Amino acid sequence: MILLYNILLTIVIIIGAPFLGLAVIFSEKRRKTFFHRLGITGIPEDIKKCSLNDNKPIWIHALSVGEAISAVPLVKELKNRFVDKKILFSVSTATGFEIANKLLSKYSEGCFLFPYDFNFSIKRIAGEIDPAFVIIVESDIWPNFLFNMKKRNIPVFLVNARLSNRSFKGYKLISGIMKPLFLSFKKICAQTDEDASRFRQLGIPDNNIIVTGNIKFDQDVIPFSETEAVDLKKNLGLESSRKIIVAGSTHEDEEAILIDAFSKIKKEFPDSFFVIVPRDPMRAGNVLNMTKSCGHSAVTLNDLENEGPKNDIDVLIIDRIGILGMLYAVADIAFIGGSLKNFGGHNPLEPAAYAKPLLFGPFMSDFVQISNMLLDSGGAMKVNDGKELFEKVSILLVDSVKADEMGRNAFNLFNSCKGAVEEILNIIVD
Repeated sequence: MILLYNILLTIVIIIGAPFLGLAVIFSEKRRKTFFHRLGITGIPEDIKKCSLNDNKPIWIHALSVGEAISAVPLVKELKNRFVDKKILFSVSTATGFEIANKLLSKYSEGCFLFPYDFNFSIKRIAGEIDPAFVIIVESDIWPNFLFNMKKRNIPVFLVNARLSNRSFKGYKLISGIMKPLFLSFKKICAQTDEDASRFRQLGIPDNNIIVTGNIKFDQDVIPFSETEAVDLKKNLGLESSRKIIVAGSTHEDEEAILIDAFSKIKKEFPDSFFVIVPRDPMRAGNVLNMTKSCGHSAVTLNDLENEGPKNDIDVLIIDRIGILGMLYAVADIAFIGGSLKNFGGHNPLEPAAYAKPLLFGPFMSDFVQISNMLLDSGGAMKVNDGKELFEKVSILLVDSVKADEMGRNAFNLFNSCKGAVEEILNIIVD
């Protein structure tokens, strides 16, 4: 199987080389990561030194921003449990690398970019790290990497594993390829019974799969006092009476819907204030122009900090990563981006941890279990389009009792489902 995979991979690379070259040349993110992920530059010296003794490090890998954030409580507890081992963390994207460096510097010895799934890339990076074992968070599963780990007798654990209905259908079509890959894992720690059932239907035996829950429920909540909330509002030029609606991790194509809905909200509720946090902060300029073209007084966070607070602003565009949690903490209503259009949605537990009433669209396929639990608990409401968004935001702005009740329901659910990290650690140590 691995030979056929590499033959097909070589053919694809040869055919796609011109397009790949253009993508690297014209994409700043790819230029930053390409040679590192190719394995040509190797890994940083301080990370390489972690493998110079007999006490081999632990290698944890997460695909991008969302997986890196969800991995924080796991990395933290690994550090407590394996006090004599170094912990190394890899990601596959530039933004993931940035956020991992910021969040994990206390608990890991270093972050690096995961190699492309070429034999020479994998062999060089894996040889320099030489881990005791590997933990892959949720996804990013590659044949050459798993084959190389198996050849080196290095255990690999797949944790917080999930199989969406779309992924499951696709994997069933190529089950002859996917089954050997999933069998390469020492254990698969699934989020839900449904995920475990789907792995079984792909031919993975029961003793390879354990339902441990979702580590996103174990994430730390950054304390945010009332004084800090007041100070943040002052820095944004906001009076305490203004109602803040935060749309987090938004995507292209849905932002026009959000801005249109806010235009209607603003007419009914003049004190409302809208914060848009694009999933890709590089798109902040485009979102700003779109917002201004709809007649709003808008500014980016960077410009606001440079020019000082302004009382006439009604929309703030966030052009950096790592502060969404803080914004949810001061929000009156939170909307989860990536859900009005089919992007799979984003993590709704971040605002739930701050007891905020939640809204999201119909496309939450990446968070099906969590979103359904929030709906069932009364901590969230689903909106199918901009019209429903306007209607339900209006209800919450008028009925503060209902908004507070939704926030408490979301918070109670968040606290009631912790424990996945402890389950996973017990499996790894066993």
